[in-house]
Amino acid sequence: NGQYLNDRSGIGRFGMGLPSSSISQCRKLEVWTWQNGPDNALYSYIDYNEVESGKQSTVPSPEYRDIPQVWRDAGATWNKTGTLIVWSELDRCLWKTAKAIIKHSEYIIGRMYRRFIHSGTASIRMTSFIEETPGAFIDDIFAKVNDPLYIMVPSSTPAPYNQKEMFRKDGDQWEIPHIIELDGQAYTVNIRFTVATEEARDRPNAGNTPYGKHARRNIGISLVRAGRELELDETLVNRYDPRERWWGVEVEFPPNLDEIFGVTNSKQSARHFTEIGLGIEDILSEYNNLASLQDQMKEENDIREPLISIVHLIDNRLRSIRKIIEIQRKGRGPKKKRHQEDTAEEHGTDITRARQEEGHIGESDADETLPEERRIKELSNELKNAGLSNQQADEIAAHTIGQGIKYAFAATDLEGSNFFTIKAVAGEIIIKLNINHPAYENLIEVLEESPGENLDTKQLLSRLHKANYGLKLLLMSWARFEDEAFPPKKKTGIQDIRFEWGQYAAQFLEDER
Repeated sequence: NGQYLNDRSGIGRFGMGLPSSSISQCRKLEVWTWQNGPDNALYSYIDYNEVESGKQSTVPSPEYRDIPQVWRDAGATWNKTGTLIVWSELDRCLWKTAKAIIKHSEYIIGRMYRRFIHSGTASIRMTSFIEETPGAFIDDIFAKVNDPLYIMVPSSTPAPYNQKEMFRKDGDQWEIPHIIELDGQAYTVNIRFTVATEEARDRPNAGNTPYGKHARRNIGISLVRAGRELELDETLVNRYDPRERWWGVEVEFPPNLDEIFGVTNSKQSARHFTEIGLGIEDILSEYNNLASLQDQMKEENDIREPLISIVHLIDNRLRSIRKIIEIQRKGRGPKKKRHQEDTAEEHGTDITRARQEEGHIGESDADETLPEERRIKELSNELKNAGLSNQQADEIAAHTIGQGIKYAFAATDLEGSNFFTIKAVAGEIIIKLNINHPAYENLIEVLEESPGENLDTKQLLSRLHKANYGLKLLLMSWARFEDEAFPPKKKTGIQDIRFEWGQYAAQFLEDER
């Protein structure tokens, strides 16, 4: 039985992990453990053959027994305290050779214990030898970090991402602390989001590269308890979509929340999290909103209630990340026109220049005098932060500033009900469109020029172009209105109006999804 049922400070607790994991792979488990040097080791064992025959019904009481010489010769060092675990008669191990066992085990061990390996608080050595020559190792490696968020380096990820990050943190709110109240105490669940860098994805058949195949094996939501990963949960994964490998989600929680997450005795899964994830859409469809569902679960004393908001948050965030990945794939760089007509951005710039000549000064105007190279760099960085690829951001920045254009658009993931936000950068006005807002799906995506280029009806093409053109001009007029607002109190009032308008737009367009 576990000796730490009431101690939630570390990894171990139930006393089930070692015996259950061992018997799942072998027929005999032997344990030597000591606290005053290896010459004073206590020994016990489980022999499944004896259990089947009725000879062994309980784990024998520990007794002092010498560590066999073969293990003494194999061990490089023997500390004052330690434990030796020996598996024999391996009848259920998937891999049969030592080399294969080490190779495949490192992948899983490096992921489960990545925090400890990365911090240097633990090192896991994996070796093989012939019993007759225990000191001559055939294979001898230390497990490397395998991070499904792909931001820990160095790691086991294939080059070049063994030495640099393959994913980036998804925005400023890449880590979201979520508080759960339990028995009068507050506990923090940290939810983290990452997405692949454009460099990793911007090549033909990136998924078939060694690092792409590595990421394919790490698809899922990493559930981390007390610094150790329990599992990669795939309940919110779109299994049919190969692009799922390009995002990472981690949910880290303390052992105090074991019952809420439904941590099993073997500490290999969190069944309550999986249950909520599997049924989140059906569960929410039965209620008017998230709050009413949570109220109902509280009335029923459903211990899983705090997980509803966590799973719902992850589900919504993944929808946004998937849209960003799709937007990056399509590209948003400037395209050559068959004819030399002005773009909406150019037309809006002309109107702005006329207003400037009339004496209307905007907040962004002062930075137009900065060196062009600096302006391009600052604008490019802002567009990259909005989710555009390096190439797209560099091309748009160079084109926009080089041609004297005042406005730039970027589709990105925004919090709240804003359909768009306005930001002055390097003398430019950036209009960020919220990919989560219904207006984006029902207006911007529908009215993009690129889908219409494959249509044959010239009249339809013209209408789509005019609609896209007009909508951008509408947004630019508001952008300039807000940019020229003075004093600051007036600007704040206008920003509040924009936020409230976004809420109205979301309500009116919600049914059109």
